[in-house]
This record gives sequence, C-alpha cells and structure tokens, in this order.
Amino acid sequence: MPRPILATIHTDALRHNLARTRAAAPDARAWAVVKADAYGHGIERVFEGLRGADGFALLDLNEAERVRALGWRGPILLLEGVFEPRDLELCSRLNLWHTVHCDEQIDMLATHKTHQPHRVFLKMNSGMNRLGFTPPRFRAAWTRLNALPQVDEISLMTHFSDADGPRGIAAQMVVFTAVTQDLPGERTLSNSAATLRHTGDGPAGSEGLRVAADWIRPGIAVYGSAPDFPEHDIAHWDLQPTMTLAAKLLATQALSVGDTVGYGSSFTADGPMRVGIVACGYADGYPRLAPTGTPVLVNGVRTRTVGRVSMDMIAVDLAPLDHAGVEAGFGSEVTLWGHGRHGGVLPIDEVAHAAGTVGYELMCALAPRVPVITA
Repeated sequence: MPRPILATIHTDALRHNLARTRAAAPDARAWAVVKADAYGHGIERVFEGLRGADGFALLDLNEAERVRALGWRGPILLLEGVFEPRDLELCSRLNLWHTVHCDEQIDMLATHKTHQPHRVFLKMNSGMNRLGFTPPRFRAAWTRLNALPQVDEISLMTHFSDADGPRGIAAQMVVFTAVTQDLPGERTLSNSAATLRHTGDGPAGSEGLRVAADWIRPGIAVYGSAPDFPEHDIAHWDLQPTMTLAAKLLATQALSVGDTVGYGSSFTADGPMRVGIVACGYADGYPRLAPTGTPVLVNGVRTRTVGRVSMDMIAVDLAPLDHAGVEAGFGSEVTLWGHGRHGGVLPIDEVAHAAGTVGYELMCALAPRVPVITA
C-alpha cells in the first residue's frame, strides 16, 4: 500500500474564502492570485473553487497557459510582467494583461509588433522598494506608455508593505494618491491584508484609512491563512483551511524518565509517557525547524510534537489522548495542518508560527512525493 500520508485540497473552502474577500470589498472586482502553482495547491486543483473570481493573477507564462487550458477566457494578469521581448508574443496570443515596472519593459513594448494593443498595469514603488517606478518617475513612465500604439488601456497599481501590521498603509496611500489623482485608468492596490483590514467591512486600523479601488488581489486569505497572524486568526476573518496535510501513526513507544526522542536527543521525558511516530517529515514539506511543542491533531485531539523533525518521521505526545479517553495506536489519523477528525481544525498559521515561519512557506513547500486529492 502507499505510504500513509495525504494532502487534501478543499474546493468549498476556496469558494468560501474568495467570497469572504469579495464581501470585504463589495465594489471591487477580485483577482484570484494563483502564483507559485496556487500557493502549492496546484492550479488545476483550485480552478473550480476560484473560477468565480473576475480574473487570475500569476507570475509566469506557463501558469497563464495552464489557466487558459482549463477554459478560462477572462482576464489573466502577469504580476511581474514580461521577462524578455518574445514573452510579448504569447501575451498577444493568449490575451494576457501584464505589469510594467521598469523602463526595459516599456522598451520591449515599443519594438513589439502586434495587431492587438496590450492592457498594461503600471506599477508604482510607493515604499515597498521591490518593483515599480518611484513616484518622481511614475508619470514619465505613464506618458511613454500612453504614446505607444502597442498599448491600449493603462491601469495603475502598487503593493503595500505593511498592511498586516501597525505601520499600516497610510504613508503609501498618500504617495500613490498624490501622484495618480488625475491619471485615468483602473486601480489595483490591496493584497489580502489590505483587503481584510482596510476596505469595506474590516477594522480600519490605527490610521482609520480605508482603500477604494477597482480590483483587489487576495492571495493568502483565499488559501485559508490569516494575513495578519498572530494578531488575528482565520476564525476572526471567517476563513477556512483549504489544504489538509494528514498522515498516520506508524508506531508507538513507551518512554521512561530520562528517555530521549529522535536525533540529537533534544527531548527528554521527565516521566512515563507514550509517543506516536508519524509518517511525515521534512521531505514531505513539514518544517524541519518545528520545535517540540508544535501543535498537531491525533484523532482530532490537539497535542504536540516532541524532539526533532526527521526526514520521514515526526514524534508526537500521546498523553492528551489518554486523558480524552481516545485510543491511539498504529494507523491513527494525524493532522499536521487543516481539518482533523470530529470537526477539529488546526490552522496552518499555528504550525508555521511555531516553526518561525509563515503559512505561505508551508503551503508552497508541500513535496512532490505527497499524494494530493481534491475534495
């Protein structure tokens, strides 16, 4: 039989989370962000759950081809734009909208031969300092694009660096608004954090600012992770886990006082205890640096990991299950994150936080050797 580990993608949860982000900005259209193979979920697996979006936003041409192959005829946006001139040929053929964030991309458009002018999204670097034209150079870039016959409509975009925290979005909004206030074109500003915290029905934050724009770009929230964890969890935002990683116990061990667990003997029992050995490790995408105490569900009961994470196995403390009167042994179900038995839920954010990282990384790190189904 196959090794007992399985990832499940929850289609109804994807629909719910997309609807939740749309409800937060009811006057805006929504991009479903499916970059990084839909945050590790698989574009083909999430498509049915996200086809209610107004468009799909992603990074590379291969992902765009896959979305078109699924039958999507609506807008597709390349969030980083094109990387070389011949990419524009595929943009023309697939009718892709694309970001323009540097002079080199404008140069490529200027020499591109096309019968169909392109829809572009001119990006401002309003403070993130990754991609985009700085505010003093933004209008000159817009003027260049507007003069090109290869360009049809120009939309305007930026990206918030601190929408998930106390610094907020006020400073970047002031910059963006000042530079673009008299320019035509649709706007897209808000990621998941800005959508939930700074639009229609979210708490406005310390600066009391709310964003109004034509498009939102929800990413992590669509996949059931709170964009501002640990300040808020998914229950606060009414989000549902879209990925469950589950495995089974391979064995149990009875420990005495002083017995250790795993490589480096980093965990020592301070009394008699029982541990279970789970068929999951860092080669499956579970974070290797997850310490003793990282939450896990066994038969739907919350417990903790003990000792180091190995390549193929994790040890978990079975004591809470004894207290709950639940028998746990070979073949018992272990939820590493997502939905567990008896209605239990372990948000991926909690596991990521314990390991010193974020839910994004765990989703994207799911290993190819883990079988995946859609439910």
